[in-house]
Amino acid sequence: MKRYCVGDEFEIHCYKHNGKIHRAWKEAVLLDEQKDYMVFGNSKTMVIEASGSTWKTKEPAIMYFFKNYWFNVIVQFKKEGITYYCNIASPFIIEEDTIKYIDYDLDLRIFPNGSYKILDQMEYQYHKRIMEYSDELDQVVNSALEELISLYKDNKLSVFDKEENQKYYQVYKKIKEEKNSHQF
Repeated sequence: MKRYCVGDEFEIHCYKHNGKIHRAWKEAVLLDEQKDYMVFGNSKTMVIEASGSTWKTKEPAIMYFFKNYWFNVIVQFKKEGITYYCNIASPFIIEEDTIKYIDYDLDLRIFPNGSYKILDQMEYQYHKRIMEYSDELDQVVNSALEELISLYKDNKLSVFDKEENQKYYQVYKKIKEEKNSHQF
C-alpha cells in the first residue's frame, strides 16, 4: 500500500450505490494517517455536483475517512461552534490521489450544543427501493448508523474531541500558509 505524506493533496469523489458520481470536492489536504483512518482538511473548496453545478464550502472542515467503519465524519468550524456532519457511507479507498466512497444517504448531524438529528431517511428509503439495496446492505447501513450514534453518545471516537479537531485545523492552516509562501 502506498504511503502518503502530511500535506499531500487529494480530491474527494462521492458515489451512489449505482456507481454514478454524486459529488466531488476539489481539495482534501492530508493531515494525519493512522492504521484505520485518515484525516484531511479543506476550506472554501469547490464542490461539483453530478449535474455539473458548482458551489464552495462556507467554512473550514476536518474530514475523517475510515478504513473499516461504514461512515465518515466532517467537522465543520461554523460561527456558532463545531458541527459534525456524519455520512453513512462505505469505507473509503484511494485511487489516483482521489478519495472514493459510496454514500448511503443517511446522515447524522451533531450540533454545537451536543444534540443530534438523523437526516435524509426518506432519501435512503427511495434509493434503497430504486437501486435495490440487498437486505444485507440495509442491515449494514442501519447498523452503521446505530454504531455511530453509540460511539458519539459514549464518547468513544476521538473525531468528536474539539481540542483534537482544533489541533488538526492548526496543522491545516500551517500547511496552507507554507504552500502559499512557496508559490511566489
